[in-house]
Amino acid sequence: MPNRPPSVDALVRSLDHRGLPRTLVVDIARMAIDEARADPDGPDAAARAADGIARLTAIKDRVVVNATGVLLHTNLGRAPLAQAAADAAAEAAVHYTNLEFDLAEGTRGGRAGYVRRLVASLVGAEDALVVNNNAGALLLTLAALSPGRSTAVSRGELIEIGGSYRLPELMAASGAHMLEVGTTNRTHLADYERALEQGARLVLRVHPSNYRVVGFTDEVSPGELADLAHRFDVPFVFDVGSGLLDANVPWLDGPPPRWLAGEPGVRQSLEAGADLVTFSGDKLLGGPQAGVIVGSKDLIDVIRRHPIARALRIDGPTIAAVTTTFEMYANGQALDIPFWKMATLPFETLAGRAERLAEGLDAVVVEGASVPGAGSVPGAEVPSPLVRIERPGAAALWPKLLAADPPIVTRREAGKLLVDLRTVPEDLDGYVADTLRTACRS
Repeated sequence: MPNRPPSVDALVRSLDHRGLPRTLVVDIARMAIDEARADPDGPDAAARAADGIARLTAIKDRVVVNATGVLLHTNLGRAPLAQAAADAAAEAAVHYTNLEFDLAEGTRGGRAGYVRRLVASLVGAEDALVVNNNAGALLLTLAALSPGRSTAVSRGELIEIGGSYRLPELMAASGAHMLEVGTTNRTHLADYERALEQGARLVLRVHPSNYRVVGFTDEVSPGELADLAHRFDVPFVFDVGSGLLDANVPWLDGPPPRWLAGEPGVRQSLEAGADLVTFSGDKLLGGPQAGVIVGSKDLIDVIRRHPIARALRIDGPTIAAVTTTFEMYANGQALDIPFWKMATLPFETLAGRAERLAEGLDAVVVEGASVPGAGSVPGAEVPSPLVRIERPGAAALWPKLLAADPPIVTRREAGKLLVDLRTVPEDLDGYVADTLRTACRS
């Protein structure tokens, strides 16, 4: 006769809660008891509940070690904040702030007025608006400027990126009517001109986020699009996506790195004649998740007054973090932003760290590459040394590293485990080495 399941209270008291609130453990215990009664030949209630707790703990947000070499790893939180930006967010989160209060006048004020001025100054724009993410920035722009009207966009730019973001669906949600021009691989100025003659009231350019079209291709330059749009007295909006403020990367010594080739800069896009440019606050900018709209003050005033703007606004701690990030650019401290610090680490420095990590392991150091990630600079690679675990069954180390505290996420390739230290803070090298050795012995 099958054992009778314990009471909920008894089961809850017997379990290792692993830091979960009691209310969640009670829910898991009830479910485990119900499942054990329905399937008496399967695992008992205690085993089911322990497994449920383990699964729920695994999806709880926690710090991980990113040893993949993907600098902006979407699944791992994209850009880590600069310490100064994180400190500013924490300060704003635990205190009252003048979020919407004008201290000079003693009256209610507008949100994020300072960061708007700062961003506009950095990129040479008349005005700026910061919202919750770049998808929101584009949605709001289209909803405010092209509701119920046709918007011309190239077929080669009808992007889909991670998280089920599809440009045609976002445009439909905004109320704008998408008017496709050109073909997948070739779009000419005359295609846009025909769309404007047919009544398009906005020209949209979208920089591809995670792919490149190569071969027999053609596209219209931002300057040509701006001239054409202005001839028809309609706005030209350029969604550059990843947030490279200046294609000349003046915060780096020497010329722009080769892996940035072809990535549009916000400043250059405005100089080419774009009326509005939208971009991300994370990704190449290296700040928190946010979306930024810069450009014409008249158009941004229209956008700011749209009802959706309130639904997409950012909170105080995020404003503090994004403000500090932009101030770092303005003050010549961009190389202290983690993304740029990681991206510019010398190959030789990383090679020395990799050789030390490989000592005592069945591993070799090989030449490889890191990638920007998060749809930024698709196809670009940053040369990096990789530690390749050579022992048989190296792929079996993967779950052991994920079970570590904190978990270590590496690459897997052809049955081998690859560790890229470009995305690992140097003070964690010892922890990664110790964890790898323990995993190899177990």
